[in-house]
Amino acid sequence: MLLSDTEVISRVLSHIDNQTTDLGDRDWQEPVENYSSMARFNAELKLMRHLPVPFCPTAALPENGSYVARVAAGVPIVVVRTMDGTIRAFRNACRHRGMQVVQGSGCAKVLKCGYHGWAYRLDGRLEHIPHDYGFPDFDKDTHGLVPVTAEVKNGLVFVTQEEPLTRAPLLDTPVMMPADYQIFDSRENTSDINWKLNIEATMEGYHIKPTHPETFYPYGYDNLNVVETNGINSRITFPFRRIEKLREVPEAERKIDRMVTYVYNIFPFASVAVLSNHTSITISEPISPTMTRFVNYKMGPARDDDAEALQRAKKDASFVADTGLLEDNAVIRAIQAGLASGANTHFTYGRFEKAIVHLHKNLAEQLQSLNQFG
Repeated sequence: MLLSDTEVISRVLSHIDNQTTDLGDRDWQEPVENYSSMARFNAELKLMRHLPVPFCPTAALPENGSYVARVAAGVPIVVVRTMDGTIRAFRNACRHRGMQVVQGSGCAKVLKCGYHGWAYRLDGRLEHIPHDYGFPDFDKDTHGLVPVTAEVKNGLVFVTQEEPLTRAPLLDTPVMMPADYQIFDSRENTSDINWKLNIEATMEGYHIKPTHPETFYPYGYDNLNVVETNGINSRITFPFRRIEKLREVPEAERKIDRMVTYVYNIFPFASVAVLSNHTSITISEPISPTMTRFVNYKMGPARDDDAEALQRAKKDASFVADTGLLEDNAVIRAIQAGLASGANTHFTYGRFEKAIVHLHKNLAEQLQSLNQFG
């Protein structure tokens, strides 16, 4: 159970007064080879196929016929909103010769393979085979798109590709954004780094002052965070200095809006950052031990009748992307380069890095469960 906003505010003010921060109860040593080993990478990818993991926000499927297609845990997947509004997910492969039936995102009444024109309904059923007399004994009813499990929770679509190992990541997901938020920007990019290095950078404030001395630090604090675990997920609170204004507000009337950034880690590779004027969803999709594709959605109150709110959201997002994230990316790339130095056999995560310890502990346990699962 996560703290209420009021409880978070009180804890932050207490940390400011006492010059403290939330601490973990243990250290963790993570072998460096776990960031470069192909065997470990393959095990992590296999695990992800047995977990309900975030695929996209529901806002990416705004109308019936909307679809999003990409590779998830090494497998082409398409998520679609059907004509009755239900969200479904399928393996993105034509049942004729295996070509992906759609790519990217869009809206369509049928999903049509571009190779020979085989067409599928939005519920996955095979609708049409051109020149079907060439397949006289073919059973269309048993050759629809192969489904995988799609579930919606608090504005996100979760996909489980294989028999589920656990439901904890889905069931422990809290409400992270208003229901009326819309996407005002989405993009994908790849970087030559291990996926865990990016996630780790979002999970502690120990680095804020040395890494972001002129960007994030002037507005925030050095190594002052509220760190909560929620099942195998976590939430890290990064307070702004303006939270001091709430000391003069009666506790029952205090509002946390614009006073902190909440960063939710959804095990294992997704983060949802709730910032002052927008929410950023980042999915770190592993490609190889040394390459990651980042799928990012920026969301806010981007309604046509609220241009001012949209402008604030875009300005907020631009500041984060053009300053602090660039600094984080430079550090992450330097760590990736340093993996080959041979200087470290393991990385040591201390008490200030509670959420990262929680991630690695649960990742190790889930991988062990997968081995027993078979």
